[in-house]
Amino acid sequence: MLRGRESLIRLVGKRRRFLPNRETLLSAPVGIGDDGKIVSVENAEADKKLDECEEEREFGNETCHPEELVTCPVCGHEVIGEHNAINSHLDACLSRGTKRKLTQQTLLQSNFWSQSKIQASSLELEQLENSVCDTGPDDRCVRNAVHGLLEFSATKENDIDLCGSSLKLESVVQTYKDGPSENPINDDKINYSLDTTQLLSPKNEVLKGDRDVTIDDISGATLETFIVGRRFSDEKELHLGASISLLRDPDNDKDPNAIKVISADTGCGKMLGFLPRELAQYLSPLIEKFCLSFEGCVSSVPKNPFDYVPIQIVCHKSILRGEKEYEVVEAFKCLWKNAKSVVESSKDCPPSMTKYQQNFCLLIHEVLRSNPHLFTDDEKNFMESFTSLSNDSQRLFVRLYLRKGPWFRMSHISYSEVLDPQEAVKGLSATGYICSVEDTDGLHDNDIKEMLNLLTVSELRDILGKLKNCNHGTRKKNLIESLLSSYEDGLCPSLPSGILDKTGACIRISSKAESLIWRAEKLFFLNSEQDLSAFLLVDLGIVKYPTYNCIISEQIFSGRDDLLAYEEAIEVAQLMDQALDGNDVELVLKCIKIADFRISLSPTKAIKSSTSESVATFLSRFSALWVYSKVVSLGVSFLERERRYKDAINLLKWLLTCFTCDGRRGYWTLRLSINLEHIGCPNESLAVAEDGLQDPWVRAGSRMALQRRILRLGKPPRRWKTPSFSASIKRKITEVHVQGRPLNCEMGMKNRFYGEDGEQCGVEQLALQYYAGEGGGWQGVHTESGIWLTIFGLLMWDIIFSDVPNVFRTKFQTAPLDLENDSFYPARKSCIESHLQNIHSGMAEGILIMSWESHVGTACRGVNWTRHSLTELRAAVTCVGGPCLASLCRHLAQDYRSWSSGMPDLLLWRFHGEYRGEAKLVEVKGPRDQLSEQQRAWLLFLMDCGFNTEVCKVSPLPMSA
Repeated sequence: MLRGRESLIRLVGKRRRFLPNRETLLSAPVGIGDDGKIVSVENAEADKKLDECEEEREFGNETCHPEELVTCPVCGHEVIGEHNAINSHLDACLSRGTKRKLTQQTLLQSNFWSQSKIQASSLELEQLENSVCDTGPDDRCVRNAVHGLLEFSATKENDIDLCGSSLKLESVVQTYKDGPSENPINDDKINYSLDTTQLLSPKNEVLKGDRDVTIDDISGATLETFIVGRRFSDEKELHLGASISLLRDPDNDKDPNAIKVISADTGCGKMLGFLPRELAQYLSPLIEKFCLSFEGCVSSVPKNPFDYVPIQIVCHKSILRGEKEYEVVEAFKCLWKNAKSVVESSKDCPPSMTKYQQNFCLLIHEVLRSNPHLFTDDEKNFMESFTSLSNDSQRLFVRLYLRKGPWFRMSHISYSEVLDPQEAVKGLSATGYICSVEDTDGLHDNDIKEMLNLLTVSELRDILGKLKNCNHGTRKKNLIESLLSSYEDGLCPSLPSGILDKTGACIRISSKAESLIWRAEKLFFLNSEQDLSAFLLVDLGIVKYPTYNCIISEQIFSGRDDLLAYEEAIEVAQLMDQALDGNDVELVLKCIKIADFRISLSPTKAIKSSTSESVATFLSRFSALWVYSKVVSLGVSFLERERRYKDAINLLKWLLTCFTCDGRRGYWTLRLSINLEHIGCPNESLAVAEDGLQDPWVRAGSRMALQRRILRLGKPPRRWKTPSFSASIKRKITEVHVQGRPLNCEMGMKNRFYGEDGEQCGVEQLALQYYAGEGGGWQGVHTESGIWLTIFGLLMWDIIFSDVPNVFRTKFQTAPLDLENDSFYPARKSCIESHLQNIHSGMAEGILIMSWESHVGTACRGVNWTRHSLTELRAAVTCVGGPCLASLCRHLAQDYRSWSSGMPDLLLWRFHGEYRGEAKLVEVKGPRDQLSEQQRAWLLFLMDCGFNTEVCKVSPLPMSA
């Protein structure tokens, strides 16, 4: 796989079915100018004037004012606000056949004036922050990025423990300038709140109206809730006003806190269902420990006998068994307040919603609440209209959105929770969430290609059977290609009607809905690797995310234009990924040119600000420039594979010129030096390598590789003086040679040997057997970087998830946003150094044990809970020793990105007594294997830290043996 391809795949994530800018991107003519740079034909003149304007402002000439720049309503580029320039630019845009056709009237209505949208958005955001965050010099604007999230999908652990130790309970205080907004979705303001405790645990909130509640006040209190689990009930028919009572069910296999709802009208006391799990976890201890009893009635009867049944329950008495100690009273009050909190939250999200439906509505609600400045009024109204749809319509849309699509047969849509699919489709069609096709009038050529995938092989053959002289083929892919070819050649004009005859009415999600929901997902999760399935993993208890505070004082996207530019860049990245999959060289080169051109269009100030060494530089990954740089960097790998070294060199020089503060500069510099040598320029290659060593962003393996290139290329007569680093990198690394019976030692295949027990094994397992026996009686594991990242995560857990502004923004993060950035260490320097001092002085094992017991199973970047046991980790920490561990943790904290890979294969240890031991780190190499530059850099660093390191080389036994 090309270097950078995997990273691009993670960036793109699940491919979008609809790319709104695809036609514009691919139709824009991009060529090579006289200076070798890529230029756009229709925008070259306007861009030249724009550059001149920027230069004049840079040197203090105010004759060209920034407000004279206008944004083209067709392509979105900024042009000079002069009549001639505007007319010329519009003529060029409209002559390209852009999808959006503008008439004179629509041009007059398109806000085509001099104040840029970026300036307007920035001004609005500044006024918004001033009006909302009115804090003192010692205060911070703190916002819970997922406020209300756990009210809808509360986790099931630790709730009773929190209430049981009521003395430790802390309240969450929310402060607004003018009080909380009644409708946070419709309000254009960003709601901030001060949170001094557990922002991600709304279950522990103490409601203001309940702070002074007493035990005597509970008697007669009414709670409105629901009966769930009606499928397991003994009585299917219910009547309005039917009397009910509650009964604990401690032997329930699914939930030890389960509470049955019993019919009180009949003497047999038939079971009607259960209370919701979220409410039962608080009421069950109240019933058992405090002898609360509840009775009530059915307040509404649903149409479907298996739907949730609204009920009212009343607490008739409360008995504390004579105990009224402070802790007991506080625990009682805590449980009651949390129960009322669950009841209140269920009013906003009724249990009639399915879990995935709740999660989807929550995602939309949170995104609109947190980022109102990134959506137009029309977009906000469109997304808000989703909550007004019927349950069937909402459920059907979410189901379709999660499927591959894009087209779906109406006859094949069947979900048990969607009672009336036809009515659901009508509701979605009326609001513009889906498009339906029942005849050929609404079909386009691209739709025909996509709808052919709905047909089975037999249906495709039926259509092909009506054609003469047509090669049918046997596979579905071949059949579709044959039909499309016949249709394009005019041999099968009735193909659209033939498809609809087979499929019947078809539907698909509208492009508007898909684009907006895709945007909402990206704003909610802040990456492309997570989607709505992340909610499911939490609900099922498969993934448990850590607890941290979201302290937000800076928006990721300051304005809508920044977001749209970022989305367009992601589209280019997807096109690049698809082109590489299809081996479409022309499209790959087109994407490289587009990305390079977009970088060249960006003002110098924008590039510098996105790659500066500021505290919030980790947010630059959400900029269009950063995405385009990844596309170009992958393009370099592609050009190198095609042996187009000169083109790769030009791109590398451009990347190094534009991005002056970037962790990838080491890789770019190394590739530039190598490619220059490929084209026969050793002197320039040597000069690039020497300049690279002066760059503070060239680190780890890249730095080691450049140093070794300098020693190789810098021999007399090119260079007469030996570099100062020569002795350091030429240090001897201890080597051990092990022989084994080979199973295979073929080139390009992983080496396999017979172990001492006669079983097949790899070189690492063979080395472990050697060290356990004649190699010195060592215990150990084959781990590479895994065990060290796990140890780092556990030892530094409290540091990683400490309160730092802007690094935690969603509930679904496993690490702060700046972990792999240079700002991680400076932002926490005092805490890190204090913590490392404790590790250095021998407290590492205690910290490790406490962290393991407190957070076991919780997701954290780098921590693998299943691969290594606590016993192995304790042995490793004890034998490595505090000084070496402190040095290693400091190194990772300072530059996690550069040093999180390439660590030695084996970690070995052996004890001398009960509490003392020694450790050894071993890199294992098979026949013909060599150390990578990253591995060599790690070994030399570990030697400097005092680690015992060596290289174990495994070779096959001589034939005579």
